[in-house]
Amino acid sequence: MRAVAVTEIELRQTLDDYVDPLIGQGLDACGAIADIQLADGQVRITLELGFPAAGHAESLRTAVQTLIREAHGLEAQVEVRWQIQAQAVQGQLQPLPEIRNIIAVASGKGGVGKSTVAANLALALHAEGAKVGLLDADIYGPSQPRMMGVSKAKPETPDGKLMHPVMAHGLQVSSIGFLVDEESPTIWRGPMVTQALTQLINGTAWKDLDYLIIDLPPGTGDVQLSLAQRIPVSGAVIVTTPQDIALLDARKGLRMFQRVEVPVLGVVENMSFHVCSSCGHHDPVFGSGGGERLADEHEIELLGQLPLDIRIREQADGGAPTVVAEPDSDNAQRYREIARKAAARLAYSQADDFPEIVISDD
Repeated sequence: MRAVAVTEIELRQTLDDYVDPLIGQGLDACGAIADIQLADGQVRITLELGFPAAGHAESLRTAVQTLIREAHGLEAQVEVRWQIQAQAVQGQLQPLPEIRNIIAVASGKGGVGKSTVAANLALALHAEGAKVGLLDADIYGPSQPRMMGVSKAKPETPDGKLMHPVMAHGLQVSSIGFLVDEESPTIWRGPMVTQALTQLINGTAWKDLDYLIIDLPPGTGDVQLSLAQRIPVSGAVIVTTPQDIALLDARKGLRMFQRVEVPVLGVVENMSFHVCSSCGHHDPVFGSGGGERLADEHEIELLGQLPLDIRIREQADGGAPTVVAEPDSDNAQRYREIARKAAARLAYSQADDFPEIVISDD
């Protein structure tokens, strides 16, 4: 195709006709075009995304180059970068210093793999190019120190006031598990738990985080509701399994976040299928399609489906979750895709765009 004269306006229109699958709108409409330079028949385009996209940049770059070539007969040099901004939080709360966005990972009930998903989500966001912290808010069963391989660590408090997070696999990690014996039960009532977690998040010297992932306690009781009301959360991710019982509890989690005006970024269906170690056959041992039905019912996104795979459990128990233990594996790529979708949803969906979840007593 022979190159023809083209203007910046025409290039912007062409780029806006391309709808990125993660953003869901044209590149100009979403403000992703940072710069266009035209000189001597050369086109240089700089795209700036609002979410970390190390695993998506190359496919986007190729798509834009192909688009410009087919539309205008020009070879374009395309740079893809990202700049993560703070998003709105619920009510009258203000974002915390040094933390641009807080994402809560929640489940309506225990036993659905929420903590494993939270750990790998944090690691996946880091792998995508973000600065990430991980707060273990499960007072009664803190598991993140063991999953991150730092169960023996003791946080430093140089000034006697703020506790420095423990570094693990590139993450800033804080947990009540660093302060109590791993085998000692935490026998606290709800108000004590809420107070302890508020002090934990405010008393940790977080440093320049794009995202803080909070691994919430399971359930939707007073503790979870109080935390959601006191901590400035930009968005939430609901973890469930395909089982009907788990889905019933997941709906309660959705309603809880709606009550405190926290947007739900999407649903992660864990243990969606079992992969036979001998033949590779996929068997939906806990049913199928539950997470998708839940997402469709509430008009939110199904961020991804994760298998019931013994390697995921072994890697988490061994202190190196899947994203760092096997970064090139299919499972690690599933976590990274979930991370990109959640971060893109947070960056490009305004609070008013999130569907209302009707609360009833049913």
